[in-house]
Amino acid sequence: MRILITGAAGFIGSNLVEYHLNKGDMVCGVDDLSSGTEDNIKEFLHHSNFHFIKDDILTWTDIETFASWADRIYHMAAVVGVYKVIQEPERVLSVNIAGCENLLKAVSKTNWKAQVLLASSAEVYGPKEKLPFAEEDNIIIETSAKNRWNYSISKLANEAQGLAYYQKFHIPVLVARLFNTIGPRQTGRYGMVVPNFVSQAKSGQPISVFGSGDQTRSFCDVRDTVVMLDLLMSNKNTFGEIINVGNNREISINGLAETVKNIVNSKVDIQHISYLKAYGKNYIDIQRRSPNLKKLFHYIDFKHKFSLEETIKTLVEFDK
Repeated sequence: MRILITGAAGFIGSNLVEYHLNKGDMVCGVDDLSSGTEDNIKEFLHHSNFHFIKDDILTWTDIETFASWADRIYHMAAVVGVYKVIQEPERVLSVNIAGCENLLKAVSKTNWKAQVLLASSAEVYGPKEKLPFAEEDNIIIETSAKNRWNYSISKLANEAQGLAYYQKFHIPVLVARLFNTIGPRQTGRYGMVVPNFVSQAKSGQPISVFGSGDQTRSFCDVRDTVVMLDLLMSNKNTFGEIINVGNNREISINGLAETVKNIVNSKVDIQHISYLKAYGKNYIDIQRRSPNLKKLFHYIDFKHKFSLEETIKTLVEFDK
């Protein structure tokens, strides 16, 4: 199979590269390296089945050529990370929305319509109180005066774009709402909580918990995520659907910090920092987040392989 991955040098993108090369697929990856790094894909650069292109999804002139070449496209290119979302609100909207439009438009012009997976996010659910979050639930977006919601808005736009192109041009599009993916090659550079906790615990710094720490998340190992994405895309009945992808084990951020301390065998303190000090006035946090995976398991037969503790141990090894 011929696989095109945008955002291929990013965290999830690079894991998709590795997964599909291991399956024997031909993989083309494109990334402008604004968030992703060449280190994430350096071990694949000389692989006979891998071709890397350094380019911007907004201005990539060969996008139609490669859209026509591909059997399947994973659109992972996006501005991600809470710090970038708050500090670069205009870029979040332009890259995430226009980049997706460029890709879908390119696919619509080809004779052969590649399968397209659009990476959405649990962020689209907003500050909901009803748990677990299900795909048919109503979406809540608070005042757009808060830059915090620009990422959610951009991903909702991507979902609408994908389904519109599915209906009008019959492009086989699947929208995957990803829930807090963690694992190898993830760094804390843009505010990712687990690698930040690991780095702090290993270096003897206090672990920085923003807010009370009572807020909860459900973390999923990227090595499980890429398998689920492949299985979903291999089932033609998923096209035109929006599907949650993640793990429904819920843990508080305080509990996560304690778990990291235990695995690292660290005695560091847990330091609580206000959201205002951490992010400024334009930030609102989600207090609880956990996915309803009923729809996911309707389409695929899958059992998660990696526990949260196993993933943290991997990140401890990864954090050199």
